[in-house]
Amino acid sequence: MNSKISGGVKIIVETYYQAEYSNPVNSEFMFAYKITIENNNEFSVKLLRRHWHIYDSNGSLREVEGEGVVGIQPIIAPGASYQYISGCNLRSEIGKMQGTYLLENQNNRKTFNVAIPSFEMHAPFKMN
Repeated sequence: MNSKISGGVKIIVETYYQAEYSNPVNSEFMFAYKITIENNNEFSVKLLRRHWHIYDSNGSLREVEGEGVVGIQPIIAPGASYQYISGCNLRSEIGKMQGTYLLENQNNRKTFNVAIPSFEMHAPFKMN
C-alpha cells in the first residue's frame, strides 16, 4: 500500500494481480487497484479529472487522461473519503503507475492538483 498527501488530500493505493483476467502466454497481465481519497481540508472538493502515466517493464509508456474516475466526479466533504476500484492491463509482468487528480475547491471554485503516489504492479509468480 502506498500513500501520499498533497493539497490537504491523502491518496492511498492498493494493488491486486488479476490472474483470472490475465493470459501470460499472450503477454496479457491484468491488475486492479483500489484508491482511497481522503479530504483533510476544511472545504469540500470535487474530483474533476485524472491524469495517469503507466509504465510497463517492456519499456512502453502510456498516458491516460479524462474526466472523473470510473465515470464519476465525486464531491468529497471535509474529513470524508471516497474509494473506487479500477484496473490496468500490462504487456509484461511488472509495471507502475503514477499521476495526478485535478480537484476543485467547492467554496471558491479554484482548481488544484494532487499527486497520486507511484505504485508498482507485480504478477506474484515474478516475485521469486
